Amino acid sequence: MSTTMTVRLDNDIKDRLDALAEATRRSKSFLAAEAIRSYVENNEWQIGEIQAGLKEADAGDFAIDSDVAALAEKWGVNAG
Repeated sequence: MSTTMTVRLDNDIKDRLDALAEATRRSKSFLAAEAIRSYVENNEWQIGEIQAGLKEADAGDFAIDSDVAALAEKWGVNAG
């Protein structure tokens, strides 16, 4: 199922979307829906990772200094 939504765009973005739709032989609606889907998926993932990290931090689940140093040594970076 799908729904209709109105979006305001700057003239420059609309012109670029028009050109992209013509070049890809896709509708502007299709391209906009794909862009929004990608944006939503990326941000859902990012928020999920942040929330998981906060949950770990609240539980006191942190790497100890020696773990960080060993990982840094493994990858050849200066962690300190």
